[in-house]
Amino acid sequence: MAKRVIISGGGTGGHIFPAISIANALKRIDPETEILFVGANGRMEMEKVPQAGYDIVGLNIAGFQRNSLLKNLMLPFKILISLSKAKLIIKEFNPDVAVGVGGYASGPLLHMAGKMNIPYLIQEQNSYAGMTNKRLGGKAERICVAFEDMERFFPKEKLLMTGNPIRKEAVDIEGKQKEGLASFGLSAGKKTVLVTGGSLGARTLNKSMLAGLYKFMSADVQVIWQTGKYSYQSVKDEVGDAEGPNLCVTEFLNRMDLAYAAADVIVARAGAGTIAELCVVKKPVILVPSPNVAEDHQTKNALALVKAGAAVLVEDDRAEKELTDIVLNLVNDESRCEELSRQIGKMAQPDADMVIAQEVLKIAK
Repeated sequence: MAKRVIISGGGTGGHIFPAISIANALKRIDPETEILFVGANGRMEMEKVPQAGYDIVGLNIAGFQRNSLLKNLMLPFKILISLSKAKLIIKEFNPDVAVGVGGYASGPLLHMAGKMNIPYLIQEQNSYAGMTNKRLGGKAERICVAFEDMERFFPKEKLLMTGNPIRKEAVDIEGKQKEGLASFGLSAGKKTVLVTGGSLGARTLNKSMLAGLYKFMSADVQVIWQTGKYSYQSVKDEVGDAEGPNLCVTEFLNRMDLAYAAADVIVARAGAGTIAELCVVKKPVILVPSPNVAEDHQTKNALALVKAGAAVLVEDDRAEKELTDIVLNLVNDESRCEELSRQIGKMAQPDADMVIAQEVLKIAK
């Protein structure tokens, strides 16, 4: 008999895309599997999940707001309402198992699943577990992780090293370098750097690129620069005439495979999903962790790679002054690039989605 699975969480692409990957893997194993997503109203998952072909129900839940006392005063009420709605969703859908991938909706849903004796699995993406997952870990049947030493946060016997699910289409780069360069209007035979701050962009990366752009142009190094939604127009205005044959400024990367394939060196934030993809594409990478995340988990993610000799780390507050020189030194150091590529490739786990999906079905009641 086909299993019924609730997948909860979201908020950013780093949570949503792995969740969709797990759902797709469940469907590959058994096309009859029934899947319902639970997300947070007003967040990215409410758009992306239906686009992927799945049903989703929203909770009116949000996280702690550093800059709004009024919104924080409302948070306990939102949590209580979300717990009540999560209970109703579970009662109506009657799942065999629940999965939490992190994000605002994951906490209320898994909390109620535990109360209602629904077994659940946690997919912890980062090297430093968040408060919600740490609290929920005790009752979880299985906790799938992507980094070593996670017994600091969870019972060791519940841990399973799976890696993070990735978008397979994003890392399919074999033989696509020429196509990738052409798609961005760039030339073959020149060193190329990809700078990406994710779907929303990264202000520090944009400021760093503006500060050092003349050095890239002087060095005849090509740049694919993904600014994100909020900074695109201001960056275009500041770049002006500098956007010539060596520079492509874009708001969003619709074909990550072509961007990865075109690049000799990649500069990125250190979200868990990004790192999982970078391990599979096996390109030398410079990570600039965002300081604006819970428990500074991006720095901890990046340090896990640095410890393995698999990445270069540039701190956010140093990037504007130092990033350009570090990138140019690396892109011209063939032996260092080869070593970084080799080491990051050792950390790749391209089949994480299937491993997690099989585990989900194992614990389904």
